[in-house]
Amino acid sequence: MKKFILLLAAATFAFALDPQAAERLITPAGLLAHIKVLSSDEFEGRAPSTRGEELSVKYLVDQFRGFGLKPGNPDGTFIQEVPLFGIRSTAVSSVTAGGQTINLEPKTDYVAWTIRPVPEVKVTNSDVVFVGYGVVAPEYGWDDYKGVDVKGKTIVMLVNDPAVPDPDHPGELDPKMFKGKAMTYYGRWTYKYEIASQKGAAAAVIIHETGPAGYPFEVVVGSNTHENFDIQRPDRNASRVGVQSWIPYPTAEKIFTAAGQNLAALKQAAVRKDFHPVALHAKWSFDIKNEVREVRSKNVVAKVEGSDPKLRGEYVIFTAHWDHLGKDPNLKGDQIYNGAVDNASGCAGLLELAHAYAKLTPAPKRTMIFLSVTAEEKGLLGSKYYAENPLYPLRKTLADINMDSMNVWGKTRDLVIVGLGASTLDDVARTAADNQGGRTLNPDPAPERGGYYRSDHFEFAKQGVPALDIHPGTDYVGKDPGFGRQKLDEYTMNNYHKVTDEIKPGWDLSGEAQDMQLLFDTGLRIANGATYPEWKPGNEFKARRDAMMAH
Repeated sequence: MKKFILLLAAATFAFALDPQAAERLITPAGLLAHIKVLSSDEFEGRAPSTRGEELSVKYLVDQFRGFGLKPGNPDGTFIQEVPLFGIRSTAVSSVTAGGQTINLEPKTDYVAWTIRPVPEVKVTNSDVVFVGYGVVAPEYGWDDYKGVDVKGKTIVMLVNDPAVPDPDHPGELDPKMFKGKAMTYYGRWTYKYEIASQKGAAAAVIIHETGPAGYPFEVVVGSNTHENFDIQRPDRNASRVGVQSWIPYPTAEKIFTAAGQNLAALKQAAVRKDFHPVALHAKWSFDIKNEVREVRSKNVVAKVEGSDPKLRGEYVIFTAHWDHLGKDPNLKGDQIYNGAVDNASGCAGLLELAHAYAKLTPAPKRTMIFLSVTAEEKGLLGSKYYAENPLYPLRKTLADINMDSMNVWGKTRDLVIVGLGASTLDDVARTAADNQGGRTLNPDPAPERGGYYRSDHFEFAKQGVPALDIHPGTDYVGKDPGFGRQKLDEYTMNNYHKVTDEIKPGWDLSGEAQDMQLLFDTGLRIANGATYPEWKPGNEFKARRDAMMAH
């Protein structure tokens, strides 16, 4: 490993380059080399606070240093410590309904955990209330709770947004409600647990369906049955709902039927504004025992200092999370979640961009920050911590450009921008795309999966910083029209958050190199531009940015 790192560092050119030459430093071979290291079995799946973290952080720091970047933390290091606690939960759960007790099978009938760092969380014979989609959205005149007191109760809710039908087009969703097909933040599981906490529920259970969730139940199992993490906060998460849980739809049907209810009929009723919570004739119990530890995980941060004395105190940030799911000793055979696409590919892009910017002369006018964050898989925790505790003022941060799960299947004529139309960053990226032979920018082909709320750029957007998140294009050069969507669906079903997310025969990193070169051009235009990027009118994050910039 040491020999490889030295060889890779030695390949760094000592001479300065113009933009076109610097951009050409981003190569398929360089990207693949980084992915091979970060997704190797030696790195053990890169879980926070493991040997995998130590190796990942060291690799990133060594590469940044070898490329000639400066430490990104003002304290003179490449590290921002992220105080977390880790919780490894073992849960037992049962439901009593219709005179019978249903003992639920872990990983098959349910997944349950807590983010309260305590030895045990118990919810005993709690009343069960179905709250539809669990959404309170005043701007849509929507309230699934209708004033019903759910304090101390177990609430059960559907995944995604309320699927409100379009009155003018049967079979389609109403574009005026919850953005139609596209998921809003109300559809994200994180929101559902947040509103459950606000309402004082003892436990919150989400009913999983593969279509509305955007991934199979196995992903939920793989994501939440290892050690979970959260940021250390003064109240030790006492204000958060005690039990967070998912159940598959068939298990929910069994419980609702035993309680004398028809889940399909209730699901249909839940898409109307006049839906009212339904108390089930059932009692739900959870007993979660925890192993708790406090840990200091790490964000890795490096910089290329701006060349303009007046502008170097302003910043463009590139982000990519280094973590994945680690290893599961309970699995037979392969136990390592290598995370080659998710997100060794994004880290590889971050490193190649850093390399290119470091060799650019003159350097960009503003300072370029390269931030590889921890614990994205556990709730965007590393980016959340940075956004709440920024090393550089967010008011002077022009943009965050995020890379998560890059294109490994070849060149495309297009590029997907998740949340296309949100900010003027799209306009800058469009100019860069035009310079690549007229590539086009397309919106997320699967907006119902809520991609905009599922990666690290979202934490910057929540604070008001314009954020750009790219996904692979779908129009592949030399491939059939359906090839791109087919590869995306295959990855989601077969590899996403599974031990099979490994380097595959036939990978073609020319597509990622093409996309990173586009981001290089985009970042340079932002860094050298005369104006700050802005959210477009009507965007949900615009008011936060406007208030920030007014002071």
